[in-house]
Amino acid sequence: MSAQKPAVELPTLLILVVTYGIWALSTSYVFAISPVFGIILAGLAIAQYSSLQHEALHGHPFGNQRLNEALVTPALTLTVPYGRFRDTHLAHHHDPILTDPYDDPETNFVDPAVWNRMPSWIKTLLSLNNTLLGRMVIGPILGNVLWLVGEARLVLAGDRDVRRDWALHMLGLVPVVAWLWVAAMPWWGYLLAAWIGHGLLKIRTFLEHRAHEVARARTVVVEDRGPLALLFLNNNLHVVHHMHPNVAWYRLPALYRANRAHYLRRNEGYAFKGYGEVFRNYFLRAKDPVPHPLWTGGLEQAAEGRPVAPVVEERHSGFVAAAE
Repeated sequence: MSAQKPAVELPTLLILVVTYGIWALSTSYVFAISPVFGIILAGLAIAQYSSLQHEALHGHPFGNQRLNEALVTPALTLTVPYGRFRDTHLAHHHDPILTDPYDDPETNFVDPAVWNRMPSWIKTLLSLNNTLLGRMVIGPILGNVLWLVGEARLVLAGDRDVRRDWALHMLGLVPVVAWLWVAAMPWWGYLLAAWIGHGLLKIRTFLEHRAHEVARARTVVVEDRGPLALLFLNNNLHVVHHMHPNVAWYRLPALYRANRAHYLRRNEGYAFKGYGEVFRNYFLRAKDPVPHPLWTGGLEQAAEGRPVAPVVEERHSGFVAAAE
């Protein structure tokens, strides 16, 4: 029999309270004492907050989803409405479309035919963005520009859901603006902090998914248990999260340890020992090409018309039931 989900997941709620506290202190008292440290600390809080938004959209820490979403409505990240993050991320969780240049909202791959038509300066920019250093430094700016342009097109096209989410986002900006109005940190400082926060998140997303003919083998495991694992709320164990998206972040390590061989068999060994290995291998070197190396489809070819690998969601009876 499945264990009943607790009414409130205290570890997640505690991290959320601490994150709000660090964010408030870093933008006020800490910045007043040391602007550099205040900006860095605020950037860490913004990254942690995004990880908590990810937990919320997967149903944590409460059983009431409206309450979960209310807790992460303030727009600390500035440019990504929670509702849009929720909808695009849940679309991304359909494993057969992972790395699809058109249908995966979170991929960095592009259609080779589109790549071939790009001006050389754009190719250079995207190639730099495919190193870990580039993804951390220019990725937040490039990613947000492309994101905002795409969102503007949807708004102008009259997409009601997108318009609703951006309207709610504007409301979510109100407490942020109100706080920064009286806090010690000026707007230029907060923009730097947001850039740092987005850049930190790029470390996690840099190699979460690879191009592979088999959908189940596209998702990585980074066996890291250090500060970055906490910052990302164990989403570095990404194949475990994709297989069991409703399992709370603090249960993922035990789930992985108990079934490590199974997960590595499922993703065909796509794993790294830690983020130190990732930095050593890819800080100044691209892991993947920008054009999708296996892509044969096109925009005119609907996703359901392209061959995709079947996704087999294997379960670990008992253990996963208890975790969920």
